[in-house]
Amino acid sequence: MNNALPIAVVRHLGQVNYVKTLSRMRAFTDNRDATTADEVWLLEHPPVYTLGTNGDRSHLLDAGDIPVVQVDRGGQVTYHGPGQLVVYTLLDIARARIGVRSLVCKLEQAVIATLARHSIAAIGSRAAPGVYVDGAKVASVGLRVRRGRCYHGLALNVTPDLEPFTRINPCGYTGLEVTSLEHLGGPTDLEQVAGDLLGSLARELELRFAEA
Repeated sequence: MNNALPIAVVRHLGQVNYVKTLSRMRAFTDNRDATTADEVWLLEHPPVYTLGTNGDRSHLLDAGDIPVVQVDRGGQVTYHGPGQLVVYTLLDIARARIGVRSLVCKLEQAVIATLARHSIAAIGSRAAPGVYVDGAKVASVGLRVRRGRCYHGLALNVTPDLEPFTRINPCGYTGLEVTSLEHLGGPTDLEQVAGDLLGSLARELELRFAEA
């Protein structure tokens, strides 16, 4: 371990309400200062559709009884639900001298490296941020940056119900297939996947993680 690397605090939050978590992320970002340690939150959400800043509601085909929340990240519409590992990266990217595009690539590469540990070949996409296996999306990435500090992050499908994705055009793409680690023959234990992904994130972001 390189003890010269900055420390980021890791919080395992379990299954938490989306709106309350978004409010908590905003408050953390607004109240932090130059000395505040970065944080990474790992969690799941109850079923919810989220629509990005410039999201087109026509991509929301049939929400049914799943709530829809307008949010302040980039991108179009996506789904969060149990069995999906959500990783919120609350980082001072100005302090770390990481550009937004570079950060997106680092988050994608962390997922790609995690899947490679389980012999799943995945790629990122510059045109449509996220991680794909044989054309099917397994992880999404969406960020918000305010005053050089970012929040939101990535969502990796481990064992979620994939049916709600059929009721939207995922990330604004008609007919985009969505998959999961379960369907790809990968690990299905969220705790195991979270541990693997944290290791990959630490390497990509050049951070040391400390459990809260």
